[in-house]
Amino acid sequence: MEPGDASNLLTQMRRGALPYCVLALLRHEQRYGVEIVRLLGEVDGMVISEGTIYPLLSRLRRQGLVETVWQESTTGPPRRYYRLTSAGHQALDAFTAEWERFSGAVEHFIGKGT
Repeated sequence: MEPGDASNLLTQMRRGALPYCVLALLRHEQRYGVEIVRLLGEVDGMVISEGTIYPLLSRLRRQGLVETVWQESTTGPPRRYYRLTSAGHQALDAFTAEWERFSGAVEHFIGKGT
């Protein structure tokens, strides 16, 4: 990526952080895919499609970070709900610690204008 390539900048940052944003959404409660897409879409800069989230959720499941359970829905067909595994909690905790350190380091440079 070339400096100043703003069109690709947000995509690259989102790609690295998105899995952990999804894990964070599952930290306290299980959720289904469309709900995850909706919650991410409510935050500026995180506009995500179902075509992005479902492959990501499948990858997180294969990695053992989330597990799924089917539940009946009162408004339609059964829904697949995703929830964190203990490995998912550990991965999110590790990312959170590193994110705080990394974002603080970046802020040191760009926040002070050095």
